[in-house]
This record gives sequence, C-alpha cells and structure tokens, in this order.
Amino acid sequence: MRTVPTIRFHFAASRAWKAVLCACLMAAFAPAIAPAQVAPIGEKSMGDPAQTKLPQVLQKTTIQQNLDQPLPLNAEFRDETGRTVHLGDYFGKRPAILALVYYRCNMLCPEELNGLVGALEMLKFTPGKDFDVIVASFDPSDTPAEAASQKALYVKRYGRPDTANGWHFLTGPQSSITALTKAVGFGYVSVPGPDGKINQYAHPSSIELITTEGMISQYYLGVEYSARDMRAGLVEASHGQIGTPVDLIYTYCYHYDPHMAKNSMIVVRIVQLGCVLTVLALGAFILISLRQEAMQGGNAAATKRANG
Repeated sequence: MRTVPTIRFHFAASRAWKAVLCACLMAAFAPAIAPAQVAPIGEKSMGDPAQTKLPQVLQKTTIQQNLDQPLPLNAEFRDETGRTVHLGDYFGKRPAILALVYYRCNMLCPEELNGLVGALEMLKFTPGKDFDVIVASFDPSDTPAEAASQKALYVKRYGRPDTANGWHFLTGPQSSITALTKAVGFGYVSVPGPDGKINQYAHPSSIELITTEGMISQYYLGVEYSARDMRAGLVEASHGQIGTPVDLIYTYCYHYDPHMAKNSMIVVRIVQLGCVLTVLALGAFILISLRQEAMQGGNAAATKRANG
C-alpha cells in the first residue's frame, strides 16, 4: 500500500514540471511568436511596401550581363609589384577568371574571394597553366602594396604557392576602372563610411569567366561558386564558347557601421543573460515544487498509517 503515494507523487511532480515548463516557454517566446500570429478576420493590414524595395543607392549596383563582349584589353593597370600592365597581357594563351573588388573592403569582397578560392581548391586545373585569376580593384585609391598583401593572403589560403604566377592583383586609374566595369556591366556606388568620409562602396558580388581572346563568357553571382560549373565554364571559355545568362540573384555589400555591430552584440548578450536567468528560475521552481510534493506525500502517508 505504501507504493501508491509514491506513484502519485511522481505523477504529480511530472504534471507540475510540464505545466511550469510550458508556462516559462510561452512567456519567454511570446514576444517572438506574437508577430507571427494571424490577425483576426477584418483586422488584417498590408505590410509597409517600402520594406520590399531596395535602398535607392542599391538600385544602381546591378550586374548587366554583357556576354560575348570584349574586355578593354588596352586598359592600363599596375600589378601587385607596381609594374605597369595592360589587360591584354593576360590573354591569348588561356582563359581567365575575373573578380572585381576593392582591397579595403571588410565585408563582401573577402567572402567573394574566399568563395572563389574554395571552388578552385576542388578543381584539378592549375592557375598559371590552365587559366589565370585576375582580381582588379575598382577603388582608384588602392595601391600595389595593398594588392600584394591581398595576393599573398589568398595564394596562401589556396595552399599552392607554386601557382602564384597565375594570380594577378591589379590597381589602376579611374579611367581604366571605368572602362573595365562598364565592359563587365558592373554597377557600384561610393558611399560614406562610419566616419562620414566617402571611402566605401556599395556593390554586388560576381565573378566572370573570360575566354582566351578576352571575351566575357560567363557570370557567376554571389559568394559561393560551384566547382563543377566553374570547371565546365573554364573548358568552354578555353574554346571560345559563350555561356547563357544566369538568374539575377544579387549579394550586396553596403555600408558597414562598427557601432551598430557593437550594439547588436549587446542585444545578443542581454538575450543570452535572460535565457540563463529563465533556466535558473525554472530549475529553482521545479526543485521547490518537488520538495513540497515530497513533504505532502510523506504527511499523507503518515496520516494514513496513524488512522489505520
């Protein structure tokens, strides 16, 4: 007969634990769930149309896919050693992968180049032998020293230092930059940085495959690239074949504010602290409930024995 109160005790504790857990979860997540609830009939309203539109500055940062169009091979740049070169110097023997970035970018450009390196790591083709990698800055204030630093970083990340002669990091004057970005159809806009100075750029992310003759063969948008597609594209570009347009799914780089990032981290810390306190409070409540249930069960059993 003594087993009956014990069974009831565990059952009651289980019910109490479940009730408390559900209540705490509902309280903790109510603010997040509430906006997603469906409004009653007759109270629905349209969302703010402005939220579906790009900022005006980003409406200019687009990619016009100029397939089968030539690059300005006479455009003058400087390579990472400071030597004056022309785009045409890198064509005539093999195709190339072109990436337009700016070297002081700390947001999207590194992701784009990391994605390119990741795809190339899975290819058996060799830069400098089967194709070239041309990274050109669209910021006229970038210097060959910065280009050299970027080249060292990504060649090291690629893990094959013997291919360094196949990687070319270029800087140049505004006239050459304009000619190249116009030929590629690469739209970008200068924007103010956190200090208010016009030293950042809003721009999309893309790389282009260029034929051996310097014609645009294929576009890849975003920051992650399929090694299989890139391999096929390089083979086609090496034979002068032109690909087809791709879906315009853009990834943008636009105005990074470190103060906002700091504030966002503070919010994250507050949420984390709230979660910890909620768990501690829940644990304390469950322990108190179990203690009370145990005491009540013991008293009931003692009373029953006394009456028996």
